[in-house]
Amino acid sequence: MIPKEVTIYTDGACIGNPGPGGYGAVLLYGKHRKELSGGFRLTTNNRMEILAVVEALKALKHPCKVTLYSDSQYLVHAISKNWLSKWQSRNWRKYNKQPVLNVDLWQEMLEQLNKHQVTFHWVKGHNGIPENERCDALAMAAAQQPGLPPDMAYEQSKSRPTG
Repeated sequence: MIPKEVTIYTDGACIGNPGPGGYGAVLLYGKHRKELSGGFRLTTNNRMEILAVVEALKALKHPCKVTLYSDSQYLVHAISKNWLSKWQSRNWRKYNKQPVLNVDLWQEMLEQLNKHQVTFHWVKGHNGIPENERCDALAMAAAQQPGLPPDMAYEQSKSRPTG
């Protein structure tokens, strides 16, 4: 079976960093369009950038060939420069032996990447690309919602003693 070709745009946002945060995603397949968003009361921009990808890929019902656009160089470079595979091979440590942040979300993303053929592309944010601008608006609106739930993985990691 030939996989469906889907285009996805994603973005994450935070009001303060850390602070209330949100993610947005736009999925395009033929004439179909789906928008996703959500947020947390306390999180980081990078977590929301990664979560946007995770949630967008989880929304696909079948294995797909995905062209994914993000304005996060951190996210795109983690894939294109093989940082993710290197971190994983070093038991989630960076080259300097420091722990990788957001391991929970990177692991979720890896699960989704194993289901789909995904090509990542970086786009300049706030540069008039309609779908990127829409993702930014979705993410910001989500971050501003009252009564946001906790990002438990983030909040628990901040309450652990270090050292």
